[in-house]
Amino acid sequence: MKLLFIGDIVGRPGRDAVAALVPKLRAERGLDFVIANAENCAAGAGINGPLAKGLLEAGCDALTLGDHVWDQKGWEHEIAQFERVCRPANLPAACPGRPHLVLEKNGFRLLVFTVLGRNFMGPKVDCPFDTAEKLLAENTGRFDGALVEIHAEATSEKQAMGWFLDGRATAVLGTHTHVATADCSLLHRQTAFQCDVGMTGPHDSVLGRDTAAVIARFRDGMPRRFEVAAGDVRLSGTIVEFDAAGRASRIEWLSLSA
Repeated sequence: MKLLFIGDIVGRPGRDAVAALVPKLRAERGLDFVIANAENCAAGAGINGPLAKGLLEAGCDALTLGDHVWDQKGWEHEIAQFERVCRPANLPAACPGRPHLVLEKNGFRLLVFTVLGRNFMGPKVDCPFDTAEKLLAENTGRFDGALVEIHAEATSEKQAMGWFLDGRATAVLGTHTHVATADCSLLHRQTAFQCDVGMTGPHDSVLGRDTAAVIARFRDGMPRRFEVAAGDVRLSGTIVEFDAAGRASRIEWLSLSA
């Protein structure tokens, strides 16, 4: 079995990259599951119903979200309409949306959920470690493997989550920083791990945004609009191969020009 996890989709360039490359990757790589973090797909911040629909129709089996989950007006009402979209699991229970998903392909059931980190992050959330452990326990017998996304700033928190879930999750993959890390690895008990999968969108940028505006903000501290950039568009994603018991055997990071 193979899954592709696509890192933070940024704006129209990121969406276009997904539409152009995912169908080819599914065919060429024999992918069973394609999951993407889509929390920045609407002009670089948030998501809405039409964009979620478009990404799912482009070949994504499911979409995950992060700390920008509620940035677009009205999404809190739309999210419930999408059975293959999940919001971060450690948000308050009163929040709308699904905290986890179970995808099935060829008899294999893949549990998918995201936890937000708490170090250097804005939202007030429950402990990501307790939330991950609780979801795995509550879904015992309902899944054969688990993809856990940790959407966090601190690499230490992401590494800790990887080791915490080693042998209990098929893969623990990080997002949020938009900069891919060169640490793809198989942990001791066959859990695939990477601190950050990277960004799908324009790489002639600062984290997907126009470079001039960001540099100016760093220099004078004045507020200004950060438009989504346009150059050097790439899809960043990670492929994990695993067996029928959900044990990972291989992990590979991809960076493909759109």
